[in-house]
Amino acid sequence: MLLLLIILSVVAGYLLGSLNASLIVGKVFYKKDIRDYGSGNAGATNMLRTFGKGAAAAVFALDFLKGILACGVGHLLVGYIPDLGWAGMYLAGFAAVIGHNWPIYFGFKGGKGVLTTFAVILYMSPIPALISLAIFIIIVSLTRYVSLGSIVGAISWPIVSIFFALPVLLLVTAVLMVLMIIIRHKENITRLFQGTEKKISLKK
Repeated sequence: MLLLLIILSVVAGYLLGSLNASLIVGKVFYKKDIRDYGSGNAGATNMLRTFGKGAAAAVFALDFLKGILACGVGHLLVGYIPDLGWAGMYLAGFAAVIGHNWPIYFGFKGGKGVLTTFAVILYMSPIPALISLAIFIIIVSLTRYVSLGSIVGAISWPIVSIFFALPVLLLVTAVLMVLMIIIRHKENITRLFQGTEKKISLKK
């Protein structure tokens, strides 16, 4: 029964994660596929650059909410497991990020999962997540590179989490999500080294 509940949590997390807000908002309100514009990424930053603040705000809210909902489903369905912690929550949140990156509803071509990942880690470990958010803000403020802030902020989370005695399964999940963010940003990393990565307008 427990295994079934864990599987249901993972499936629910993935299906929720697959509701990629930038693709939904772009197609419903603008009749366009965000993947055909700007960087081609289905995420809030590309929505900001392409369709403006209103569209980006809607994407931010929806992609954040689905990460919270996914964790909540796993939290409620599975509960606490001795030695594993809130395993259903961790795995459902992880599945939501996978769904965002490779959405079943949109040909498995989604975003980079930074915002949904933040929602998930905020639910699972609030203090380390907020510390990572502060690092992200500092990096973006200094460099105006959202990609660099995302990568550094993501890497900082499992490192910071070590000092909070979190369950091993959560730390493993953290490392896997960080690896996904790095992999999804491989083109950005190349452009950062080449000096061709686009900067974001702080006024915007």
